[in-house]
Amino acid sequence: MTHATRPSLITRRTLGLLGAAALALAAGCSADATPDPLRVSLEEGRQLFESKQVVMFDIREPDEHATGVANGAQLLPMSQLNQRAGEIPKDPAQPVLIICNTQNRSSKVVQAMKDAGWTNVRYVHGGMSDWARKGWPMVKPFGLPKS
Repeated sequence: MTHATRPSLITRRTLGLLGAAALALAAGCSADATPDPLRVSLEEGRQLFESKQVVMFDIREPDEHATGVANGAQLLPMSQLNQRAGEIPKDPAQPVLIICNTQNRSSKVVQAMKDAGWTNVRYVHGGMSDWARKGWPMVKPFGLPKS
């Protein structure tokens, strides 16, 4: 196989990342009562994010982003994760939070990322649906038309 046709390491890792997350979602994994070290509460996630102690990636899709996002969150739709995984820091000194609508997608993505070598990622339990329910500040993402 030539270098031009050989998949890069990051491509193989991220394909596995999304594949593992998709399989877990398709299997309908349910959350159990066991504490999850990869989980952060919504309140703690907001405090860490707003105090700039973490970078937060919102993996919802653009139609979901259009409903509002946490100001300053990085928008990285799950459908683009394979192509853009390199944007998520791997440096253990840079903590990362992954958020989706509830935590179903983000919890699976974070587990797959841990399996692929990330050591600095956690997911936000409750997600943006709980964020919105609490009336916390949200903004329209840059570049989307206001409705």
